[in-house]
Amino acid sequence: MSSHKKEENPIPRNHPLDVVPPVTTTNATTKDHRFPMLRHRRGTNPLIWLVAIICTVIAIAVIIAGIALFIGYIAIQPKVPFISVTYTHLDVFDYDLSGLLTTQVTIVMKWENDNTRAHASFYDANFILGFHGTQIAKLVAEPFDVRKNSSLELAYTVTSTPIPLTREQMMIADMSLKQDLVMFELRGTARTRWRVGLLGSVKFWLHLDCKLHFIPSSFNSTGLYCSSRSK
Repeated sequence: MSSHKKEENPIPRNHPLDVVPPVTTTNATTKDHRFPMLRHRRGTNPLIWLVAIICTVIAIAVIIAGIALFIGYIAIQPKVPFISVTYTHLDVFDYDLSGLLTTQVTIVMKWENDNTRAHASFYDANFILGFHGTQIAKLVAEPFDVRKNSSLELAYTVTSTPIPLTREQMMIADMSLKQDLVMFELRGTARTRWRVGLLGSVKFWLHLDCKLHFIPSSFNSTGLYCSSRSK
């Protein structure tokens, strides 16, 4: 007697589980990766290129201008015009016991332009002559020009009306007469302008701060040196 085992749930040969679907990786990869990469590859904005070109041109122009200015400066060698006091004389120094001072001083100022290739202009000149803090007179000058590599002298005769002195100034005046040495102050500023090749017009302030010493017995000055030029 033969026995037969019945197979449970037999799987037919052509059952769907035996069928392996084809894998199409190429299409999936192309759709998922290649196309997005192509979408992100964007060209440089033309505006950025334009800005870069403009900046480059400006930088080159600045470098060329700097080189040209440097060469021009070396070739011209500009010098700042200056002022100096070349002569002073004490004409009158009258001080009485009531504390009144009457004085007269002659001052010659020289305006110099050492530039060999440019005229210079002087303007806004304003100077004060004083005696130990008391203003005696104001020295001014109208705008004028000095030719290249030249100079101009201006003479001032400064006369004061009787000036009342303070007690301290009276003591200084009395001591000055006894020591035969009187001092005045000359302070002020002026402006100068001249052209320096490609640099164009150049302007400077000139400062003057002088101590003028005189010998009352002879009315002459002593130890005179005063200039706006840097020492």
